[in-house]
Amino acid sequence: MHVVFSHWSASWPALGCYVVIAVVHLVGLRRLLAGAGHGPRSRELTQQAVVFHSGLLLALLALVSPAGYFSDVYIWVRGLQFLLLAIVAPGVIVLGAPWLALRAAFRRPDPDGAPGGADPEGRPTGPARSGEPGRAGTRLVPLEGRLPGRPPWLLARPILAVAVVNVVWLAWQLPVPFDDAQRSSLIASAEHATILLAGVVLWLQLIGSAPFSPPARPLRRMELVVATVGAMTVLGMVLVFGSGVLYPVYANSAHHVMTVLDDQQLSGAVIWMGSLPPLMIVAVALLMRWFSDEDGAELSADLDRLLVPRKNAWSARPGIR
Repeated sequence: MHVVFSHWSASWPALGCYVVIAVVHLVGLRRLLAGAGHGPRSRELTQQAVVFHSGLLLALLALVSPAGYFSDVYIWVRGLQFLLLAIVAPGVIVLGAPWLALRAAFRRPDPDGAPGGADPEGRPTGPARSGEPGRAGTRLVPLEGRLPGRPPWLLARPILAVAVVNVVWLAWQLPVPFDDAQRSSLIASAEHATILLAGVVLWLQLIGSAPFSPPARPLRRMELVVATVGAMTVLGMVLVFGSGVLYPVYANSAHHVMTVLDDQQLSGAVIWMGSLPPLMIVAVALLMRWFSDEDGAELSADLDRLLVPRKNAWSARPGIR
């Protein structure tokens, strides 16, 4: 217990980013809730906010808790921190779907209707096109329907997006940037931010987050999961089965029980085995989704046709053998 309460790292960039994002989201959420009333939409927004702030807090704890402190001492703790920032926290953040609330925070309130530029359904609104009458000469139309059709450039290209995600993750595990991030707090902040953002991009491609929908079909998303698992497997195997020390910067006095090489191998096992459960769960869910879609229905129909015995083309007539 002494370790839990005494070894906390004061990562001021992480704390500052957390406060800014949390406040902006709460401002936008308040505007959406004011326009949503007390119906099901309000409960949905509240539940999403709880999930989002849980993911945001999880990312913060990965940096300021004892995990952040001991990540500068032990390589395997830094591997655990990598899992939290790359896979666990981004997945929870994406499930929280904070995009509408973040967008509403930067929109001017509607003086004639719902605050924060929100319609009664809690959706952000914007000025209508010219020639469309409305209240006070301008009608506000929902923007939610247009957001999924205009995703950011990278999100519209699933293969490229996942390739960039894995390149970012693997690049930070190379010896030079890995050691530099341990020595410099500025480089460490860049590492943490890019790893977290890459994780958000990955989960947006795999499960989506309202109002964004994954552009790839379930079978293609399964391929993206397999590619990510392969990248994490290669990284884990290199660290686990490597016979040389890749991160000499961790040769400190704390390694009197285990060597730096042992620590490095344990880190590989943490990343390798720790990344499998969430990705495999997503793969199973995508497989079930694929079977429920049209492709799965067609496949089931083809299998049924193969299993049904065919009738003999030659009719059996009495006296003919």
